[in-house]
Amino acid sequence: MPGQGGTFRVLQEFLDQEVLIKLKGGRMLAGTLEAYDGHLNILLKNAREVSSEPSKTRNLGTVLVRGDNVIVVSPIF
Repeated sequence: MPGQGGTFRVLQEFLDQEVLIKLKGGRMLAGTLEAYDGHLNILLKNAREVSSEPSKTRNLGTVLVRGDNVIVVSPIF
């Protein structure tokens, strides 16, 4: 796919860093980017589901996010 090379270069820079992932359906996950593949499947460790209400944040541990659900991946500064 056109432009995918740039996506993977950016993800490479995010490895072992905290990222925020926006998913289809409006859910958001935060955690440490452990790995990813050519389908944009993402492995997060110390993942948590993030809500606008801090009391609704859920710790998830290690999760595999299926790439076709990913809308945006952003570093957390």
